[in-house]
Amino acid sequence: MKRVYFTRPLPESVADMARAHFEVEMREENTPLKIGQMRAALNLYDGVLMMFGDTFSSEVFREAQNPRCKVLANYGVGINHIDLAAARSAGVLVTNVPGAVTEATADIGMTLIMMSARRAGEGERMVRAGKWPGWNPTQLLGTHVTGKTVGIIGMGRIGAAIAQRCHYGFDMDVIYWSRSEKELSFPTERVRTLEELLARADFVVVALPVSPNTHHLIDAEALALMSRHAHLINIARGDIVDEAALIAALQEGRIAGAGLDVYENEPEVPEALKALENVVLLPHMGTSTLEVREKMGRVAVENLRAALAGETPPNLVN
Repeated sequence: MKRVYFTRPLPESVADMARAHFEVEMREENTPLKIGQMRAALNLYDGVLMMFGDTFSSEVFREAQNPRCKVLANYGVGINHIDLAAARSAGVLVTNVPGAVTEATADIGMTLIMMSARRAGEGERMVRAGKWPGWNPTQLLGTHVTGKTVGIIGMGRIGAAIAQRCHYGFDMDVIYWSRSEKELSFPTERVRTLEELLARADFVVVALPVSPNTHHLIDAEALALMSRHAHLINIARGDIVDEAALIAALQEGRIAGAGLDVYENEPEVPEALKALENVVLLPHMGTSTLEVREKMGRVAVENLRAALAGETPPNLVN
């Protein structure tokens, strides 16, 4: 029986599914693997179900000559923590779980839009600190969401799901910037440049697939194009947004607010960012529902099963 390794604890239903096909070893810690652990995993197991934070870099693969491991099944969509070329050279397949995370991540995108616009984080902190003086007509005045313009950067599965919620749920005008025109069942407008989107949108949502070209795509120059009343939402990857530039824009009131579920150096969040009232900070919980985590696990296990049976995995990346 093939031997596989889960780099973090997963729901028991996922482990049971995997045990029907493999001998499973599930690590108890919830921290990213260290480089020595990743090298060991490549040599000790036929497949590895790995997570965001397990950085399988070229350095990890360098000493893995003809490794026992034949597949890395990533438990997520983004694969920027895996050196795909190095994995390919070592004969290791890489898979992901693109469809399983769409709806839950879109829901978190909407949560951040609403929390940032309506200053919900500030309000909760006020109540918890015992500083709420009671209702008054000018307290925590936020931004109305209904009828505003949302600009979505990247119109893939998640971007389209957010656009659908914005249009049908909040009667918002949807504009987007993407490499190609998307056919959707409701009105949208594809803008020609990122600069146009930033200038027009009341809410800018980063839903872009990560790539080497997206690092600090939203930098100081990009933030300067946004309106003072606009909000930035990031549910993609932390390094797409220049965190230092965002902090400066929020500190100086050059944008109204931000909602973040991802950060440049997770799990580290700058103290300057945590000190700001006009930003909502969530702990990378875009897929944090039991149903979704189980679905992600089932997809990842099926990728493992297919790869180790000599079949083409359903969600092959490299």
